[in-house]
Amino acid sequence: MVSQSIETCIIIPMHKLILLVGAVADSRGFNEGWPEFLHHAEEMPGLIREAAIRVNATLFGDQDIRLIHELFFETQEALRSALISPQGRLAGGILQRITGGQVTLLTAEHREDDIENLRKYRQGKADADSQ
Repeated sequence: MVSQSIETCIIIPMHKLILLVGAVADSRGFNEGWPEFLHHAEEMPGLIREAAIRVNATLFGDQDIRLIHELFFETQEALRSALISPQGRLAGGILQRITGGQVTLLTAEHREDDIENLRKYRQGKADADSQ
């Protein structure tokens, strides 16, 4: 019998700040100010990784999201500390300026796994279910 919980499959739990930017992401003012935002955001204490996603198409839903940007931190507390740091406050002000406040900010717990590990878990579960 396999006694592997789903928690053992998860690779690295992290916390992230997610920025959702709509049509303003295609504006000249946004594109001119974005590097300045990134400069300060990337200096926030505790930042361990970031991801930039340009949306190609909305397949379903009413939100017109053009850009998703994610800033990863080890813990929720590290994320909070980064936001209130001088660099975080400066980056936030720049973001508000270049989006005209047309941005959605989310915080989330992030967990990921690779397909090989998922397949092992599924196989182990199938083996346990057949016994």
